[in-house]
Order: sequence, then structure tokens, then C-alpha cells
Amino acid sequence: MDNTLETTIIEVLKTIYDPEIPVDVYELGLIYEVKIAEGGKVTIEMTLTSPNCPVAESLPQEIKDKILEIEGVEESTVNVVFEPPWDKDMMSEEAKLELGFL
Repeated sequence: MDNTLETTIIEVLKTIYDPEIPVDVYELGLIYEVKIAEGGKVTIEMTLTSPNCPVAESLPQEIKDKILEIEGVEESTVNVVFEPPWDKDMMSEEAKLELGFL
């Protein structure tokens, strides 16, 4: 795995925000896995705060598009999963602090 590419992907993910919560998708714990395959094929497993999330269509597309802009990424796939279901315990300490959970 290319750690530099993975670091860059995570940095980009930290610029994408859930419009209802002032915290990025990475710190919110919405990103379950980042897989990098040969030839710059990136697959991201993510969830949403709820299955009825108003950005269920647009947020994964925004992530896919922004990942595709990274040098070295040739293909970007975003899979939305609901297992395990997201809950606030998946947030980073930083996100919990930002939202007043700590």
C-alpha cells in the first residue's frame, strides 16, 4: 500500500463536510476503509449518519470526485454501507470536542 497516497486521500477526506454537522466526514467516523489497489484504483467504504441522510446521493459523489482529482488516482469507487451502523462513538476525540460531546 502506498502510504503517501493514503495520507493524501485522508487529507482530502478531511476537507469534505457533512452539511448538517460542522465536522469532516473522516473525523465523524463515516469512512470505514480506504483501499488502494494496483494502478491507482481507490475504493472507499463509508456510511452515513442515517439511511435517510439528505445528502445520501451527493456526499458519496463529492467524495468520489475529490478523490479522483488526486494525482496517482486513476479510479475512485465509493461504497455506502450501513453495517455496522454509525453512532457517535465512531467520531474522533476532535469531532466529539467540536460538537460538545466531551
